[in-house]
Amino acid sequence: MTTSDALELDAIGTRWRIDADRPLTPHATAIAALLDDYDRAWSRFRADSLVATIAREGGTHPLPAAGERLLALYDELHEVTGGAVTPLVGAALEHHGYDADYALAPRPGPPPPVADWRATVTWDATSLHASAPVLLDVGAAGKGQLVDLVGALLVERGVPSFVVDAGGDLLRRAPADAAPLRVALEHPGDPAQAIGVVEVGHGALAASAVNRRAWADRHHVLDGRDGRPTGEVVATWAVADEALLADGLATALFFVGPEELAARFPCAGVRVLADGRAEWSSRWPGELFLAGR
Repeated sequence: MTTSDALELDAIGTRWRIDADRPLTPHATAIAALLDDYDRAWSRFRADSLVATIAREGGTHPLPAAGERLLALYDELHEVTGGAVTPLVGAALEHHGYDADYALAPRPGPPPPVADWRATVTWDATSLHASAPVLLDVGAAGKGQLVDLVGALLVERGVPSFVVDAGGDLLRRAPADAAPLRVALEHPGDPAQAIGVVEVGHGALAASAVNRRAWADRHHVLDGRDGRPTGEVVATWAVADEALLADGLATALFFVGPEELAARFPCAGVRVLADGRAEWSSRWPGELFLAGR
């Protein structure tokens, strides 16, 4: 794809860059409005969000657009990881210091118990019900979904070829004959080095690592079964057709091996273990420079 325009902006706590083969300025206002609408629904960092309302009141509320797809994926990830991936870790994240004020100061004692996902939250095509006040955090998949929504907006507005990059969650739409986009995989212990390369054609790539959003002796990837930061895996990457799925699977890879996920979802994945070894699925579209197991 020959890039003729680029758009950069900050939203949902990360830097966005969109590259396309035609001007993006006519779409900038619509993109910004879409980002703000999603943030107003799903952010746990603003008092006027749906998430904040549910944390205060519980109860039944209108489900935001595309919310059914987001929650359905969480339901699948919750099942395949044995409860490790859940959007009900918001209170545990606040306990560890990752709160609306970005205090990054862990509170004393163990984290609060994580509520049971399936017993607490239900939904249908138009509404979401929480049986009690609970703090949702959709960070494991929400950013990926928002990348997809931006991509869909561009297609609707006549921009068929583009790359949307939201802090490493990447969606590419390109002609079938376009050369793949080669993306370096950042070494989790040294950002100046790469552990490999992945090729993205017409699809999405998402990454997660414990060296991002890390503070004190904590990081943002929690195990929903005990509310504590994970320890065995330090970095993951997932490739899928859509960024929502890639983002969710990048989190699931902290708890489930790449081949097991690839057997259930149309994806490929890599994860780096704390001891420096790597695991990857057989269909990984790239190369790795680390020893595997």
